[in-house]
Amino acid sequence: MAQEFPKNSAAEIPVTSNGEVDDSHEHGFNRDLKRSLPSGLGLSETQITSHGFDSTKEGVIEAGAYQGSPAPPLPSVLSPSRVAASRLAQQGSDLIVPAGGQRTQTKSGPVILADEIKNPAMEKLELVRKWSLNTYKCTRQIISEKLGRGSRTVDLELEAQIDILRDNKKKYENILRLAQTLSTQLFQMVHTQRQLGDAFADLSLKSLELHEEFGYNADTQKLLAKNGETLLGAINFFIASVNTLVNKTIEDTLMTVKQYESARIEYDAYRTDLEELNLGPRDANTLPKIEQSQHLFQAHKEKYDKMRNDVSIKLKFLEENKVKVLHNQLVLFHNAIAAYFAGNQKQLEQTLKQFHIKLKTPGVDAPSWLEEQ
Repeated sequence: MAQEFPKNSAAEIPVTSNGEVDDSHEHGFNRDLKRSLPSGLGLSETQITSHGFDSTKEGVIEAGAYQGSPAPPLPSVLSPSRVAASRLAQQGSDLIVPAGGQRTQTKSGPVILADEIKNPAMEKLELVRKWSLNTYKCTRQIISEKLGRGSRTVDLELEAQIDILRDNKKKYENILRLAQTLSTQLFQMVHTQRQLGDAFADLSLKSLELHEEFGYNADTQKLLAKNGETLLGAINFFIASVNTLVNKTIEDTLMTVKQYESARIEYDAYRTDLEELNLGPRDANTLPKIEQSQHLFQAHKEKYDKMRNDVSIKLKFLEENKVKVLHNQLVLFHNAIAAYFAGNQKQLEQTLKQFHIKLKTPGVDAPSWLEEQ
């Protein structure tokens, strides 16, 4: 009995009866190779060449796109398993495998809630960022104007009215300061005249030989002190009215003027920024910036127009109020001064009645603010 050696499947080559190599094993290998290939590779043609050991026969197998086979395909690394697919679906990605064998992965973005809670810290940070950007643009505009490099928007008529108002305010402040000095000096003189009248009256009682002379001087000084108090009341009323006009009415208008000037600087700053962007190239990166700059420019233009209109209206009302107030106060000041130095006590008192001025009685405290109400 012949000794049997173990057969090696890798070295075994089946041969047919006529001596040719049996290619049934090769067809089985090709079938297994097709099964192991991953689906969806889109191979238009696959060529497999086999060479026999004893034959020069060359076999070519042509195959189109893989259409599937009845047997289930072997698992491969490129195709995810069902568990992995379910995990991907839970993470927000849908894996769709069409009939053609190609995989298409549809990505779904994050879900954004409409009523998302805003972070106060982020809102403050955004406000600080906008304020810093606006401050930088305005500062650059101011420096450019001072250096003569930047252009500014000028309303000639409105600017002239503002310059006149500021000049008049300085002159009114000077008149107010001089009137306050006159009031202080007149108060000192009236106080001195009153003390002098009291001294003359005391000497009139103690000096019998000069009784009449001291008495005349005492009456004169007391009369001058009384008229001086009347004049002092008129001057103080004049000072109060001019002070209200200068430090409240005119100052309120100048505050609006400052707001108008700030709006003008912002308007010019964003106008310059828009002009620089328009001079540059227009592409996909710069077009959104130009649109945003155009939106900001339009918003600041509307603010500038509104503030200019407000300033014009306030200047008109201020001029009417100023003429009316100063007309009455100048008439009062003139009549009171003329009557006092003319010694016309009746005319002086009539002037105070005409302007409804009440004098403070000496020795009587001023009424409280509750009693005045």
